[in-house]
This record gives sequence, C-alpha cells and structure tokens, in this order.
Amino acid sequence: MSGYIWNKEMETLSYENLRELQGQRLADCVRRIYGTVPFYTEKMQASGLTPDDITSLDDLRKLPLTDKQDLRDNYPFGTFAVPLSKIVRVHASSGTTGKQKVVGYTREDIDLWSECIARSLAMTGMTEEDSLHVAYGYGLFTGGLGLHYGAERMGVMVIPVSSGNTKRQLDILLDFQPSALACTPSYALHLADEMDAHGISKHQLNLKVGIFGAEPWTLEMKRQIEDRLGLKAFDIYGLSETLGPGVAMSCEHSDLLHIQSDHFIAEVIDPDTHEVLGEGELGELVFSSVTKTGTPLLRYNTHDLTRLYYEPCACGRTTVRMEKVTGRADDMLIIRGVNVFPSQIESILLTYGELEPHYMIHVDRINNMDRMEVQIEMTKAFFSDSVREIETIERRLTADIQSTLGIAAKITLVEPRSLPRSEGKAKRVIDNRTF
Repeated sequence: MSGYIWNKEMETLSYENLRELQGQRLADCVRRIYGTVPFYTEKMQASGLTPDDITSLDDLRKLPLTDKQDLRDNYPFGTFAVPLSKIVRVHASSGTTGKQKVVGYTREDIDLWSECIARSLAMTGMTEEDSLHVAYGYGLFTGGLGLHYGAERMGVMVIPVSSGNTKRQLDILLDFQPSALACTPSYALHLADEMDAHGISKHQLNLKVGIFGAEPWTLEMKRQIEDRLGLKAFDIYGLSETLGPGVAMSCEHSDLLHIQSDHFIAEVIDPDTHEVLGEGELGELVFSSVTKTGTPLLRYNTHDLTRLYYEPCACGRTTVRMEKVTGRADDMLIIRGVNVFPSQIESILLTYGELEPHYMIHVDRINNMDRMEVQIEMTKAFFSDSVREIETIERRLTADIQSTLGIAAKITLVEPRSLPRSEGKAKRVIDNRTF
C-alpha cells in the first residue's frame, strides 16, 4: 500500500497559513466558551483575560493551562460548552479518584472525528477496497468507535470485533481475511504468540497494515510486530479529552506522527516551569482542541512526553509532527491500553474492613501481554480466618477492580506487615515492563 493525502487543502497548508488559521480558530473557540463554560470563564477572569485579549496564535500562551483535575472537579457535564440536547454521545476515561473524565460529542464532533480518522487511515494507504479488523474495546473507551466511524467515512469495511476472546480474533483473521488490524501493540504481539501456538503462519493472513496505539511502545516492538504479523505498523495517537484516536498518526515516510494541526494546536512545555519549549525539546504535550463544540479544551496538559517538529514531511504533508510518546510525567500506568492510577485501586481497598491500607502493585509483561498483580495486607484479625473466607475476599476484590478499572488483576492477600514500609513517599508500583 502507498499512502495518499485525504484532505490535501488542510494537510498541506503553508506554515504561515496554518498559523493564521489556528489563530482564527483559537479566538473563535475562546469566544464560544467564555461565559458558557463556567470553569473556563473563571480561569480566564482569574488571569485577567477577556476574549478580546485572544486574537492570534501568539496569544495562546496567555491562557491558563487545563489539567485532568479540572475535568474531575466538573464531573460529569461541567466542561460541556453546549446544552445536553446537542450532545449525541459521551465517552469517558479513568480518573484518580474513581470519577471518570467525561467528554461530550455533538454531531459536528463525530464528523470531525471521522474526518481525522479518515486522514489517518489514508496515511497508511488504506482505501475503500480494504477491510479493518478493530480489536480495540467498544464502549466508553474511545478506541473502537472512533476508528469504526472514520473507517466507514472512508468506505472501508469494518469488522467490529472489539477486545478479548483471542481464539475468535484468530478465526476472524483467518476466515474474513481483513487487510488491516487495529489494536494495542501488546495485544498484536499476543496474537502473534497465539498464532505460533496454534501453528498459524502470517502467510495465511491478508494483513498489510497495523494501526496500534493506546499505550507506549518502542520502535523495537514495532519491528517485531511487523516481522511476526507480516504487515507495516503505524502509530496512532489520541486521548478521550482531546477527541480520541486520530489526533495524530504516523505515515509511511517517518515514525513521527502528523498532528491534525488545523483542529488541534500542539505545544510542548517544561514539566516544572510550564514554559513553552522550542522545536525538538522534550517536554509535556499540551493540546488546544479549538474546533470541538461539545467539550473544547484549551491548553490541556496531557502529561505525555514528546517533542514537536515543524519541517514538512517527505509524504507531502506540512502539519506539525510529534515524536512517538516516550511515557508520562505523572504517575499513571497504562495497562493493555487502559489508564490505571494507584489511587483508584487504593479507593477500592479502603472499602474492605478486612484489609490494611498497605498494598503493592506489580506490573509485568508475560507472553507480550501486560499483567497486573495487587498484593494487599490483611488485618491481623482477618489473617487468622479460614482459607475459604480469604479466597472469598480475593474473588470479591478481583470483581470490584475489574468492574472499576475495566481490566483484570491478580489479587493476592498477604499476611500483616509483610510489605515494605517507607518513611518518605510510599512506593506503590513495581513496573517490570520494558517499553
């Protein structure tokens, strides 16, 4: 396959014309949300700003940063810039307190999302002649539905398999012969392992393109996936707060990701000083989603670590490009594409009177799949109870964590005072994965 440009007018704008368009859309976005979204209005007023102060892209850094705490504080619908009657869908991602970060989509936002995905798929060379096996989850998580709608916009045949049930995934890959696969990179390697275990060769598949994201992955992993599945792997980036997958995508010419810069204004800032950094400097990625109507966010700090580059790409696109995300500056874990915070687990444990608030999270990658084990101390009184009662609590806790986080974890109850203590900041996570 050979990539092509889906929206040549917008994806090949000159740097000067792009900056002018971004400035216009930024000013329009500020006018739309000022007086409509209370927390933004209060932020701007606290900074001594009115919409009249934002007239061009140069004024962007005058605006205060937005963070995940703002979404938690305004749960569920306090960030919406339109009445609920205009919202046609909501998605949500996890937050540290158990409250989810809720994002609303208007019909215009769904169209925008579909457009961004169509642009992204075109970078891989996909056309209406292709079929896409979507193994991302469908639901409040944005992975599955975003790719689904964008592929349909392009005319691609979508196979909405969703996540899990690896045997069924392999059956469909063999029987339906899709030309493209979308899932997390770790699940792609797990599929390869299962293929080996069942004697299935990559030559029995029709895969040409792989679209992988939702978790950090290295170029070494990319090469391994390409070799084992016989496809070309592309990196897709996005998060629920800004839109979902399709905010940025790699192309056939480079491992840098093209940002849909006419819709998302990107900055990189110093994690400590919040000063805007220059081209090629590593820092936290900040996005302003200036064309979204349901939940537009200004200067939203993703805490993802990356670099920005402004030179045009050999593919012909002139959009701003970002380096593959190397990790996060905060304490969030990404396990099988799901955001997990230690405090989420802690909030569940504290509801159990049989358990102490001392726990340790172990994360490993076994057979190319992320595995999480949570070790929790029992109280002295409960430790003396029967094995059957201990196993009952383990099962209940396993179900509660699965329900809250959306992923499975192995629960191990351990005897009192068996976990290490610290006089300083407690170390709750041991992550043995290598990305």
